[in-house]
Amino acid sequence: MDAVFWVVLGSALGGMARYWLSGVVGRAVGETFPWGTMVVNVSGALAIGIIAALAAAGLGRPVADHAWQLAVIGFLGSYTTVSSFSLQTLALARDGDWRRAGANTALSLGLCPAAAALGLAIGALLAAQG
Repeated sequence: MDAVFWVVLGSALGGMARYWLSGVVGRAVGETFPWGTMVVNVSGALAIGIIAALAAAGLGRPVADHAWQLAVIGFLGSYTTVSSFSLQTLALARDGDWRRAGANTALSLGLCPAAAALGLAIGALLAAQG
């Protein structure tokens, strides 16, 4: 039951953060392209890379299990938006905007793994300093 608490708490916070940030970005740059979802997914990939590298270095023990449940499973699981990415890409394609649908797919598949790799590198540097 303890793990469920941390996942639920992280999920609630992650969902609210996703809603807030994607709205801020959408209002700032417009909604003809899903930039809000892109920013959320790339920042989530960066964050999970950092957290994974720090966890791999053994930092955060003995609360690592609760921290992982809260931050990765709960918060980032709710924060990142693969389902939104999929729906928005299909909506662009359905509307005949194949260029934007392709760009959304290419950018997401390129930027998110790149951000996760960058996060792993940042996390490893932080772990080496700590």
